[in-house]
Amino acid sequence: MDKTEYRIAVASSDGIVVNNHFGRARTFYIFALKNDEIEHLETRELEPVCETGNHDDARLKENVERLSDCTHLLAARIGNGARAVLESYGISCYEIPGVIPESIDKLVTYEKVNELFK
Repeated sequence: MDKTEYRIAVASSDGIVVNNHFGRARTFYIFALKNDEIEHLETRELEPVCETGNHDDARLKENVERLSDCTHLLAARIGNGARAVLESYGISCYEIPGVIPESIDKLVTYEKVNELFK
């Protein structure tokens, strides 16, 4: 990893693994990554965007605004509509389920490899 600072919202039920679908997640753990150090900053409780199979566009926008200080989002799954809204706020989205530190490492590695081809 490099010195670039990341602020990552993680959809997780327990703060240990990336295991929630973005639209169904109630809890987002916010991590900072700087100089190879991962730090848990806070935990945010949000109302899920998808309940009973319906997608609430107003709630989606509200939740994305509440996460808009983050540079990245990790979830087990994320729909294309939610991804588009998050990306319109400058939040890069990734589906990388697994143990949080390992998923963060994969995110950074993926971004580094992509930079080589730009």
